[in-house]
Amino acid sequence: MAGPSPHKPRRKVKQAGGNGPSSLPVIMEREALVRVPSFPLAAFLWPARSSVSQWELLPLILMVVGLFRWAAGLWGYSGFKKPPIFGDYEAQRHWMEITTHLPISQWYFHDLEWWGLDYPPLTAYHSWICGKIGSLIDPAWFALYDSRGSHDPTLKIFMRATVLVSEYLIYIPAAVIFVRRFSRLSGVPAWTSSVALVAILMQPATILVDHVHFQYNTVMLGFVLASMSSMLAGRNFWVSFFFVMALGFKQMALYYAFSVFAYLLGVCVFPYINIPRFIGIALATAVSFAILLLPIVAGTLSEASRGITAHPGDSHPPLPLFADLAKHLNTDAFYYPVVEQLVQMIHRVFPFARGLFEDKVANFWCAANVVIKLRKYPAELLQRGALVATLAAIIPPNLILFLRPNKHLLPFAFATTAWGFFLFSYQVHEKSVLLPLMPMTLLLAGRQGLGKDTRAWVGFANILGCWTMYPLLQRVDLRVPYTVLTLLWAYLLGLPPTSLNAYFQDGSSIWSQWATAFIHGFFYLTMAFWHVLDMFVVAPKDKPDLWVVANVGVGAVGFSLCYLWCLGSLVIESEILPTSWTGKKTKAKTQ
Repeated sequence: MAGPSPHKPRRKVKQAGGNGPSSLPVIMEREALVRVPSFPLAAFLWPARSSVSQWELLPLILMVVGLFRWAAGLWGYSGFKKPPIFGDYEAQRHWMEITTHLPISQWYFHDLEWWGLDYPPLTAYHSWICGKIGSLIDPAWFALYDSRGSHDPTLKIFMRATVLVSEYLIYIPAAVIFVRRFSRLSGVPAWTSSVALVAILMQPATILVDHVHFQYNTVMLGFVLASMSSMLAGRNFWVSFFFVMALGFKQMALYYAFSVFAYLLGVCVFPYINIPRFIGIALATAVSFAILLLPIVAGTLSEASRGITAHPGDSHPPLPLFADLAKHLNTDAFYYPVVEQLVQMIHRVFPFARGLFEDKVANFWCAANVVIKLRKYPAELLQRGALVATLAAIIPPNLILFLRPNKHLLPFAFATTAWGFFLFSYQVHEKSVLLPLMPMTLLLAGRQGLGKDTRAWVGFANILGCWTMYPLLQRVDLRVPYTVLTLLWAYLLGLPPTSLNAYFQDGSSIWSQWATAFIHGFFYLTMAFWHVLDMFVVAPKDKPDLWVVANVGVGAVGFSLCYLWCLGSLVIESEILPTSWTGKKTKAKTQ
């Protein structure tokens, strides 16, 4: 059935089934029979519904969402005047400092106690570019050692600008292209897809983390979106390239790796085994990794030939991983500095030594730790437990995607897999909730995306995600942008606590509507009550983290429901089960 527009129709219109071109006249007919938009965001874009071209509205959308991002950046950031090592802002600034002043072979070895580089190479290259540009403006911003902890207001403007420009170069174009392709695939009208695009770009958690707290997550998410968009276009080699770049920017992109692998393997096996396609994808992946590592490898070899070592003053310290490997290697061989560099990079990027979790996060392990003190168990046992639990959560959605490599299933599979990783994997951070939220929010651009059921669940996940990050944001005095951006997004999409518009629709089971409204209502009321307690009631002295622990427990249960909803929707949409089990009518498959 074709996707609805975000408005109330004047009268019922009979619609043809299917998702192909034959259904588009029916969609356009419905577009003409509207009376009033059904939620505020649709109302704001209402005058543009008769635009000749969908691209006429795009410049206005990009200006508005950019204005909100820049306004959010007027607030403080992570670590603002918070010694001794400040916060994520200082980490990003420091990486610009070391990459512009130190030899490339020393990037992953330099002063690891002060925000040592712990992201993959593409982050380092990005820091180098930003640092070089910033140094042309004011070299003092990135002076080695002397610039640590700088809170220069002009530097803040520059750092905010690097996030915005990076996002507009990678994430925004990828989001625009994906929404257009996915909406067209789903038979969604151009104006409706524009409404969905605004909702996606105004996602509050993304703005709060990158443009307020200060991160560059949207660069990684943009590469993932470009990879997904290439899947929609059938360009499998570009799928590999863009996803390798996502992995090369932030290792958290591994949350999506199983879904990328399952889809690419599926299109190589179904409807028939295609060996050349498989070999081509494998080669594209290998070449992409080679391109990613080339500057590090070439730079290390060049510097080693000139006598520059990764760790001045210490000829050959033991390798941080694979300690016995050095016994079988010639430390004087030309290739040894490269081996040392790659091992150190892996050691920094995958911090297994930090334990199952560092801070309180709304996932299964932190919630379970309230009842069972997990830290008393051996690290190896916890690692194996996390691995088994994560695999159990992510295998079902990816098995479905492998057996049914249909393009319209991609957001469901990516979201379900990312929720599985967030809930059960090792070393999860609060900000990692952006990874499941991104593909789940993309559902707004698909069939029934702005319908009430999908809008209710996508909205619930996003508002809950912002709420679980509140303790993190509160520590750096970001309560106001949290409140404004979260409530604004809820208002625009007609969601609680500003409206109940997203519940009780025609044509759906009254029992499922009441169940969804009751479950979501319970969580919304709990979140509101929690904020009252946090503001006015001091936690007991023997339980100073009581409210944070309560946030973790409620958030973990809510995210588990999001995982189950995404998995259930994936099963239904894939039609992998008999229709008598799901109660879903067979529809034309979209490949």
